[in-house]
Amino acid sequence: MTRYLIRRALFMIFVLWVVSILTFLIFVKLPPGNPAIRAVGRTQTPETIANAKRALGLDKPVWVQYARFAKGLVPWPGWFLNKQVYFSWSNFIPVKTMIFSRLPVTLMLAAGAAVVWLLIGIPVGIVSAIRPHSAADRAGMLFALFGVSAPVFWLSYVLLYVFWFRLHIAPSSGIPIGMGVISAALHGRFVLPWIALALTYSAFYARILRSSLIETMHEDFIRTARAKGLSEHRVILRHGVRVAITPIVTLFGIDLGYLLGGAIIVENVFNLQGVGQLGIQSLFTNDFPTVMGVTVMAAVFIVVANLVVDVVYAFLDPRVRYE
Repeated sequence: MTRYLIRRALFMIFVLWVVSILTFLIFVKLPPGNPAIRAVGRTQTPETIANAKRALGLDKPVWVQYARFAKGLVPWPGWFLNKQVYFSWSNFIPVKTMIFSRLPVTLMLAAGAAVVWLLIGIPVGIVSAIRPHSAADRAGMLFALFGVSAPVFWLSYVLLYVFWFRLHIAPSSGIPIGMGVISAALHGRFVLPWIALALTYSAFYARILRSSLIETMHEDFIRTARAKGLSEHRVILRHGVRVAITPIVTLFGIDLGYLLGGAIIVENVFNLQGVGQLGIQSLFTNDFPTVMGVTVMAAVFIVVANLVVDVVYAFLDPRVRYE
């Protein structure tokens, strides 16, 4: 088990290293022009441009520039998203401050949507698998087909139109100034964003779990469990679902890590001041230090989420530990 975890951790470090190189090249080295001017904007004074050039280390060799940038990926106090490199010259504020101020919104959005899509997707997948070709199975797969096919932005606008504009039973988009994230959630301002995200993910999870559980229920150990006289309910939940759910665990880690990096479309449609919206706004204003910071944050979230999933997967399937 220890060797397995070490291998996975080393692989994740390698992934972060590759991401850091690609991000450095895409945002700093490959675009034409002076990176310092791109960072502060052409309307700034020569003194400000010179300060940005020194802060970004552009007056030093390339390997030093990359080292200063890559240090921001290390989750260590004073290193992670260090303000020498990750500083928004457009807003004159460290990128880390902007990201951390918006992170609670993204955390609430991702966590709530994850709970909703698991509560919908897993039961639908189980019912469809244990009663294949039934009316329940057809209804579940029709729901899955709709959820997978419908674009998230379209679902978001439809939900806003129906439940806010027409029925007036849901609050409008955005969070009022002065209202905290928890208070906004209690007042229902995350309900529609949660549903918009959950419909897509739960539909996909239902299809995956259905296929996996149907295949699992034909395995020899399921027949053995039935031969021992176990109830069908226990055979399905205790033996079948436990094995069939392993693909869901892997997908869940990847999806949750992605959402923690910013659910860009939903945050923009519902005007939620999250990390994804910050990344889009910074991209349109050419604030590339902020875009780099959001990219780094998303990469760290995805890598950490995958590492956690690998650990959970090893406990669910002991064979993985001894590969």
